[in-house]
Amino acid sequence: MGKFEVALSGMRLEPPIMNASGVLGLASSSLVMVAEAGVGAVVTKSIGLEPRAGNPNPTVVEAPCGLLNSMGLPNPGVENFRVELEEALPRIGKPLIVSVFGFRPEEYGKVIRRIDDLPVAGFELNVSCPHVGEVGTELGSKPENIRRVVEEAKAATEKPVFIKLSPNVSDFAGLAKVAEEAGADGITAINTVRAMAIDIEAGRPILAGVFGGLSGPAIKPVALRCVYEAYETVGIPIIGCGGISSWTDAVEFFMAGASAIQVGTAIAYHGLEVFRHIIEGLASYLEEHGFKSLRELVGFAHRR
Repeated sequence: MGKFEVALSGMRLEPPIMNASGVLGLASSSLVMVAEAGVGAVVTKSIGLEPRAGNPNPTVVEAPCGLLNSMGLPNPGVENFRVELEEALPRIGKPLIVSVFGFRPEEYGKVIRRIDDLPVAGFELNVSCPHVGEVGTELGSKPENIRRVVEEAKAATEKPVFIKLSPNVSDFAGLAKVAEEAGADGITAINTVRAMAIDIEAGRPILAGVFGGLSGPAIKPVALRCVYEAYETVGIPIIGCGGISSWTDAVEFFMAGASAIQVGTAIAYHGLEVFRHIIEGLASYLEEHGFKSLRELVGFAHRR
């Protein structure tokens, strides 16, 4: 295995870095564009059973510490998205992970079955959208729902299944353990933090959906804590996500216990070049500190 190659639930990733779901990843052209940016795997936006328009504008507002969005999971529905996948997959050349959402646990399995015959590498279960209640607070905060979603997904595919958990809960590590016991192949930590902004001149919330998900640098300490706690609790791989915009951020997440990372909001600020900068910085760090491979860095902060 190379310096950056990591085995993630049967998938070989080199480097173990990918885009976060929700940033690009629906049109075939954007999927190919992400693949060409140097990632080890590509993640799609979240796909549901039926087409969904999402929330009305305004859906995005810039905060001093990141971005606040209330998109509402817009997507073309699984049947239309299948057409995009069939066009993109021959040109991607990297493992492709499809993000899936549903309003009931059984919907996750139904979506996966519609596309499981395609050569996708795995699935990420979005049970943590903070601005669509049925997919976030009502679904992803209850252990019994987490268990059912994972079981429905695992019954629909033999490919790896990762579950993207919410930080907006009282016991993140406990939910990660439930997901592991239900058969999840990995944990993605974390989704965005439930937040809002108010227009003081208009005297009302800025986002049409009132509440949104905060992403970017502000949530990095929260995400890092969740990865660290999960690593102490579960034995399955963890994908770190939340506020990663530099190679130093990436080092922290690997040391906290992440086997791979996802980058989202940083793409909006720095473009797809952010992947190259992170990879180059990681390579220099490993060499300067005597690490033979990135695998030696995973969980390093727990051993000191």
